[in-house]
Formats: sequence, structure tokens, C-alpha cells
Amino acid sequence: MLVARNLSPSKLKPLFYLSLISESFSSQPADSTLQQNLLLSREGNYDEGTSQSLHVCPGCGVYMQDSNPKEPEKLNGDVNLIRKPEKPVVCGRCHSLRHYGKVKDPTVENLLPDFDFDHTVGRKLASTTGARSVVLMVVDVVDFDGSFPRKVAKLVSKTIEDNSAAWKKGKSGNVPRVVLVVTKIDLLPNSLSPTRLEHWIRQRAREGGINKITSLHMVSALRDWGLKNLVDDIIELAGPRGNVWAVGAQNAGKSTLINSIGKYVGGKITQLTEAPVPGTTLGIVRVEGVLPSQAKLFDTPGLLHPYQITTRLVRDEQKLVHMSKELKPRTYRIKAGHSIHIAGLMRLDIEETSLDTIYVTVWASPYLPLHMGKVENACKMFQDHFGRQLQPPIGEKRVQELGNWARREFHVSGNSWDSSSVDIAAAGLGWFAIGLKGDAVLGVWTYEGVDVVLRNSLIPYRSYTFEVAGFTVSKIVSQSDKALNKSHQRNDKKMHSKALSSFVESLPLTSNGGI
Repeated sequence: MLVARNLSPSKLKPLFYLSLISESFSSQPADSTLQQNLLLSREGNYDEGTSQSLHVCPGCGVYMQDSNPKEPEKLNGDVNLIRKPEKPVVCGRCHSLRHYGKVKDPTVENLLPDFDFDHTVGRKLASTTGARSVVLMVVDVVDFDGSFPRKVAKLVSKTIEDNSAAWKKGKSGNVPRVVLVVTKIDLLPNSLSPTRLEHWIRQRAREGGINKITSLHMVSALRDWGLKNLVDDIIELAGPRGNVWAVGAQNAGKSTLINSIGKYVGGKITQLTEAPVPGTTLGIVRVEGVLPSQAKLFDTPGLLHPYQITTRLVRDEQKLVHMSKELKPRTYRIKAGHSIHIAGLMRLDIEETSLDTIYVTVWASPYLPLHMGKVENACKMFQDHFGRQLQPPIGEKRVQELGNWARREFHVSGNSWDSSSVDIAAAGLGWFAIGLKGDAVLGVWTYEGVDVVLRNSLIPYRSYTFEVAGFTVSKIVSQSDKALNKSHQRNDKKMHSKALSSFVESLPLTSNGGI
């Protein structure tokens, strides 16, 4: 208390709060080794008994501690949060993500084990007894194949098949209900038909491994599109005692969706941490105030899909790749022997075709530069421009760190130049939409291990204003650059004016007042 007396009241409150937390930790009879293992666990507050003995961050679900900043995860003692009881205390990582848009200490991230979905959630879903299970499968529409949780889909499909067979034989059979939620539809052009989109989604979901979908919802958490029907459906399926599990890939939009649902129902919901970086949620978070009666909603950590290119990028590179605005088409009219780069991450080569023209539309983040040129110059492009004009990767060192490029070959055909027939999509990046009337052989280059798929076209429309050869950026980036240049010019004028004024003032005056 001698130290506390010398501190100001604003510093005393968080210290007193943290001391209470520390005392509650030290009063636990559990062995310190067990407590350390729990701190490195990712089961969050699913188990009510454990979550009462250890403090769980309401923003990301990780167990919090206040003793070692080099372990996950140190409590945040922000004075403003302490003074406002309606804002619960979150861990230092969540505080940093919410206020500064970055992880507090990236080195601590590696201490947490990978989220074992089969162990933590899969075994609960596979159980033939207990509360009814509803799987809220969240998929990002602009990265459908990259974010679709194939492993979960196959596990749930097998559970449905096995438990349905047991139920038909008169045995216990808790059959999970699958609600497929496709998020971020506000990023798609308004002209896209909802009927066409639903048909496309169901086809891709079947190919992804899900055999039976109880219901499908296309939503926008940002604009509250589709939330009412989704909430009503979840409440009906969960019943009075069911468990609802929100699952999906990292950065698919689970936490944003749940926060929007909480605002919509008007409940006292804890705000989950949202950030445009993968892996924001670290442990299972039991979300209060959404479902009635004894039904429970759980947000789970994002599943790591190593075949998504975003898992290899650093934070600044991820921000460039992240799609946050309505997508606009960037279309090329191209011939055989030419190629198109999306930044330094993907390249499409038109290798063989009897056609004079093929229309290639790029659907990706507007912050990614493009380049169209001859295939024969591709190696020179890699050596001279990757990490420079073509970013990401940002810097020559990152080009080497991302590894080697690998080629995939695709034989495509179409029956119209006016609309795209097929897409070639790279997980976590975007896609090329191909419009042609005939056949072609295409070569696609990207980094080894990144998943590339051929599929029916998601958005058949193209731009009727064509991009030119060479380097191009979107209008958004061009306008931003122009505004930045004008700002620099204004600052330069001010600096020049100040320098001139200082120079004049420093000149000596003559006796009659002249210079």
C-alpha cells in the first residue's frame, strides 16, 4: 500500500482492479501447471465451471492473466474501461486491435496452440445425446471456396448421416442442423440476381462436402440485410435449450455477424472484437443476450486454411488484399501470348486459343495493382517489379519469403463474349472471370500451396471500359493518390512561404527603415 499511496487516483483504480484479479487467481486451489495449461487453452468459456474460476476475455475468448506480458493474454487496465461498467475489460490484444488495428505483441501469438475443432466442437456435435446442435456455417461470399470450411462440412455431414441412421433404428440420434450463412453480400454488384446467387452457392456448397443444408441465408452484417430471417430461423431451430455453434474460416466475418445480430435483437450482448486481420477470435466465446430461454450461442476461433494466400501475408499486405468495398470489374480484352498479373500474387497466361479475343475480368481488392503484358516478359516482371510496382509482397525480401511459384493448367470453354462463363479463383485473393466463345488453354501461376479452383462464374458481368496494357490501379487508388499529391503540394507551398518569411525577417534593416 506504500506504493499505492504515491499514485494518482486515475492510476490507483486499475491497479486495485488488477490486484483483485491477481488475488482471485492466487486463491484458486488448482496446481500452477494446470493453470498455465488453461491459459494456453482455446476452449474459452464453453465450460461454465472453468470460465468462473479463470477470467475469459469477452472480446476474443482467451484466458486472461495479469502477471506476465509475454504470455497470452495480459489484462487491459484502461482507466476509461474501468469507469464504465457497461464496457467490460478486455485483454491487451483486443484493446490494441480495437483502438490501433494491430496485434499488441505478435510474438505471443505463436504461444497459442492451433484451434482443434474436432476435439473442442466436433465431439460435441457428434454426440448422440445432449442439447440440440445447430451449426452456423459462416462463409465469405467473395472468397467462397477459400473460406468454405470443408473439414467441418465433411464432419457434420457424416454426423448427420450416422445419427439419422441411429434415430431411424429407434436409438438416440441428435442430428445437427446446418445453417449456411453467406456474408458480405454487400460487396457484390447490385445487378446480380439473388436467385442466380443462391443456385451458385448451393452448387459450390455441395462440391465443398455438405450434403444437407437445413437453411441458407445471404446476409450483410454491415447493412443489416437478411438478419431478421436469420435470427428467427436460429431461434426456431435451437429451441429452448439448444447450442448454436458459429464456425468458419479466419476473417470470414463470424464475430461481425454476431455483433450485428446482437444489435438487431437489442440484447445486452458483449461486443466481440472485430479486425480486418485473420485469427481475431482466440477461444470459444459464449455470447449472452441473443437467444431466449436456456439456448446458447458460441463464437468459435476462425479455422486456419493454409491454402488461403492471406495466411502467408503480413498485416500490411493483408490490408491491401482485404475486400471491404463493393467490387468493381476491371476488364481486359486480350489475345494469346499475353498475361495479366494481380499484384505480385497471381498471374494468368493465355497460352493457346484459336480465338482472336478473350475477355478477362479481374475481381479483387481495388488496392491491388494490375499489369498486362506479353508472356515472354513474365520473368523480367518478376525480377524487376515484384515487391516494387507489384505489391504485395511489400519489398524484395518478402518476395523470397513467400516461396516459389507453381503453374496450374486449365482448359476452359464458353459460349459468349458478352458474359463470363467460368472463374479461376485463388483462395484468399480473388478471381479471374473468363468470357469467350470457344476453347482456350490457360496457365495460372501463384505461390506453391495456394488453392486455385475452376468454377462456374459467380458474377457474369464485365466492364465495357477496358483496361490498357502496362500497369494500372483502380480509380479508388488513383483518386487517393491525387488527393495525397494535392496535400503534399499544399504543404510544400506552406513550407516555402514560411521559409521565405523567415528569410525576409532575418535580413538587417538600414537606419532609414529600408533593407
